[in-house]
Amino acid sequence: MTVIPDKDSAPRRILVLGATGGTGRLIVSKARARGHDVTALVRSPDKGQTLEGAKIVVGDALDPGKLKEAVRDQDVVISALGTPVSPIREVTLLSTATRALVHAMQAEQVSRLICITGLGAGDSAGHGGFLFDRLIMPLLLRNVYADKNRQEAIVRESGLDWTLVRPTVLNDKPERGAIRALTDLSEYHGGAIARADVANFVLDALHTASWRHRAPLITW
Repeated sequence: MTVIPDKDSAPRRILVLGATGGTGRLIVSKARARGHDVTALVRSPDKGQTLEGAKIVVGDALDPGKLKEAVRDQDVVISALGTPVSPIREVTLLSTATRALVHAMQAEQVSRLICITGLGAGDSAGHGGFLFDRLIMPLLLRNVYADKNRQEAIVRESGLDWTLVRPTVLNDKPERGAIRALTDLSEYHGGAIARADVANFVLDALHTASWRHRAPLITW
C-alpha cells in the first residue's frame, strides 16, 4: 500500500492510556526518543516512575474528569489499554473506558485516536489459526473479545479521526522492523508480532493518512 505522508510531521503531544503495560511502555519510550511530548495517565504515582520523560497524570481511565484533564491540549491519543483474561466474568473495562475517552476527546476537541485492540476483534475473528480460534478464544478470551468488539464499535461511531490497530499474538522478542499490515484477511490464519514492532507501527501511523478510518491487522 502507498503511504501518504501528512503535511505536518512535526513532534506531537501524545496522551498514552495503558502506558504501564508491556506495549504501552514501549510506545512511551519510543515516542520520547522520536521527540514527542508524552503524557501518561496512570493509576498511581508509583506506576508512573518508570516512564522516563513522560508527564504523569494520576487517575483512573474510567474517571471522566481525569480523562478530560489528561486529554486537554493533546494532539493525539493512543489507547493501549488491556484487561486480564476473564473466562467466566463479563468484561466491560475496555468499552466503558473507551466511551469515556471519546466523550473527553470530543469535549476537548482532540480528534486523532489510535486504539490498539487485537487479532480476533471485528472482522479479524476466525483468522487466528486452529489453536487460537478453537481453544484459546472460546475458553479464555471470549469475554475479553466481546468487550473489544464493543470498544471497536464505540471508536468507529465516535466521529473522531480514528485508527484501530489489531496486533496478532504479542511477544517480547526483538523488533524486526519489517511487518505486514493487512486489511484483506482472506488468506491469513495465525501469526505473532513483537510489542516493539507494534509500538513502531502505532507511532508511524501518526505521520500517514493511509490508516485513518481503517483497522489493519499487523503481523510478521
